[in-house]
Amino acid sequence: MTTNLIKNTTETQKLNYSILIEAKENGYQATVWGLPDCQVFATTKEEAINNLHELMKNRLQNVEIVIQETEKPITKEHPWMKFAGMFKDDPMFDEVLADIEEYRRELDAEMEEYYRKLDAEEGDKS
Repeated sequence: MTTNLIKNTTETQKLNYSILIEAKENGYQATVWGLPDCQVFATTKEEAINNLHELMKNRLQNVEIVIQETEKPITKEHPWMKFAGMFKDDPMFDEVLADIEEYRRELDAEMEEYYRKLDAEEGDKS
């Protein structure tokens, strides 16, 4: 497997990030989505956004953002294909399928009865 690191050589980079703003009792809490340690509290929403912007600017001042690219290994066959059809000659397989079908019918009947009861209760309330 080969790994290539791609670096941006420009002095400044644009970084978009989402901010979660929550109204609190004494103001607003702003958090960078996905970075719970990047969080500020302020009395107004605008102040919270500005404070968070400054926090992010200071935090990213000595940070390098690197995009990593890797090659995916090529597989000849899907890993689950070796299991496909493994029960085709099993004499018990039809019985297992019948049991599954019967169990599904039982579950459907239980749900139908449950909904019938709910409908009856709803009719009694009206």
